[in-house]
Amino acid sequence: MRYAVMVTGPAGAGKSTFCSALITHAQTIGRQVHLVNLDPAADKFEYEPTIDIRDLINLEDVMEELEFGPNGGLIYCFEYLLNNLDWIEDELGSYEDDYLIIDCPGQIELYTHIPLLPRLAAYLQTSLNFRISATYLIDSQFMQDKNKFFAGVMSAMSCMLSLGTSMICLMSKMDLVKDQKGRTKREVGRYLDPDPTLLFDSPDSESNPKFNALNRAVVGLIEDQNIVSFLPLDVTSEDSVNTVLSHIDNMMQYGEDEEPKVPKDMDDGDFGDD
Repeated sequence: MRYAVMVTGPAGAGKSTFCSALITHAQTIGRQVHLVNLDPAADKFEYEPTIDIRDLINLEDVMEELEFGPNGGLIYCFEYLLNNLDWIEDELGSYEDDYLIIDCPGQIELYTHIPLLPRLAAYLQTSLNFRISATYLIDSQFMQDKNKFFAGVMSAMSCMLSLGTSMICLMSKMDLVKDQKGRTKREVGRYLDPDPTLLFDSPDSESNPKFNALNRAVVGLIEDQNIVSFLPLDVTSEDSVNTVLSHIDNMMQYGEDEEPKVPKDMDDGDFGDD
């Protein structure tokens, strides 16, 4: 069985840093993982990608030759990838029983407005027999404002429903939102498990009354779906990274299909005295 986790989220949420932290932790515990870069605009990595979309197509070349802007060029790059899936199949062909960490671009329209990443996820599952999961990162500093928080919840819901795969939402950069005693600030901590009624707090001072009906609709949608909660992520803490990796493993049922390994001292059939 082959496994892959797609690391998604808006630009600046810390996806590449999280990928590096996962790889470092995996190496520490003796696991074999591979980084797959799907961002044709990326230029710096702590770990060199094993598979890199830039070997197929480069965003700068597309922008220069076709005179596209950054977003248009990115969409073109992904459309080109989807039209050349034999390339990614060849690149992934030699990785059996391995664990891929797929660093995705930060443009969320790739899985909200234009279903390019969902199509790729479906291809990996149905055609290449990968067991897929996903993470969605939101910057904890962004989430200190409740209106931005609900925008983040809605974008996470959109990603989850579009990808159509198991996903956990991570509130990243938690090491940057601690008080002087090292505790998570209250205004961030209360958002880890979303309470939609927070949108109604102090409506007279923070919300125009003409938006009350829209706010109620948003609250109703979040309550009805009830699919988003956030796991705190502090990449400077090995325990935090390990907790996240354990959740990812559980989503994909990692290792459950493997045959149990026989200890070396039992290989000769000597099981000792009764």
